[in-house]
Amino acid sequence: MKPSHAQPGPIMLDVAAHEVTAEEREILQHPLVGGVILFARNYAEPEQLRALTAAIRAVRPELVISVDHEGGRVQRFRDGFTRLPAMRRFGAVWNDDPALASAAARHAGFVLAAELRAHGVDLSYAPVLDLDYGVSSVIGDRAFHRDPQVATELARAVIAGLADAGMRAVGKHFPGHGAVEADSHVAIPVDGRSFDAVWADDIQPFRNLALELGGVMPAHVIFENIDPRPAGFSPFWLQEVLRGRLGFGGVIFSDDLTMEGASVAGDIVARASAAHGAGCDMVLVCNRPDLAVQLIDRWRPEVSADSAARVAALLPRPGTMPADPETLAGWAPYVAARDSVLALA
Repeated sequence: MKPSHAQPGPIMLDVAAHEVTAEEREILQHPLVGGVILFARNYAEPEQLRALTAAIRAVRPELVISVDHEGGRVQRFRDGFTRLPAMRRFGAVWNDDPALASAAARHAGFVLAAELRAHGVDLSYAPVLDLDYGVSSVIGDRAFHRDPQVATELARAVIAGLADAGMRAVGKHFPGHGAVEADSHVAIPVDGRSFDAVWADDIQPFRNLALELGGVMPAHVIFENIDPRPAGFSPFWLQEVLRGRLGFGGVIFSDDLTMEGASVAGDIVARASAAHGAGCDMVLVCNRPDLAVQLIDRWRPEVSADSAARVAALLPRPGTMPADPETLAGWAPYVAARDSVLALA
């Protein structure tokens, strides 16, 4: 069946600038669209961002408004937002003081979510659960630690902080992107390890946190000795391992289907069909509005009610914190958490 306007569809796309154009408003009304991902180009200052998210919400209130906002070099909104440290910083503190690191990580998650929610953003694609092998050009200091148990505990703290502000967490990049050097934005990374090796290390944080995550984003990595397809296009990885063995019941997002790592699946419709068929609830098409329009015009997926309900469940809990930046700035729990994060950074 086709999704109705009362439920979010399976496509996450973007908008070009600081305001929603008439053409973009028409696209957002299409029932296949389920959300909008924002980038740095969509941000000028706090009031503009609040106006942008309100305009998106006015088109269809069920759309999920999201952003890649982890901290460190992956933080889309900066001026007017707290500069959050890269996640490796918490891992470094853990080596000397695990309790301090966990507390600071929880505060960082809370600040991240509280600030985004005060500007009308529902979801961040965080935390990164990849392990810090020291070889990945794209992961780097975005990972907490090499030790999967340390990565688990610090990620659990960030997830708790997000939840304190009513936001769900999205773990990425399943089953692990940290052990390959290539950047899937511009290349097709290949990992030659065995399943047992990946299961013993990289999957541990996902396995430990599967019941605490609202979403998971798979990697555009080919584990050539396990499945010839990138993980995000693999029913083995998404259905047998993530859904089956790990018991994950939340939303599976594709990584951006315009990335080079997704090119092995074919054109944009083939990529979306492969990701959706493998088990993704929502497919991301970023920075290519022409491809987003092609996908809307040509793709006719079967969207289950269960999948749409999982996406709808990502919307934040209402009424858990101040709803505007001015009130938030004077709210004691936020001020204390922000000061803790700034002291660590």
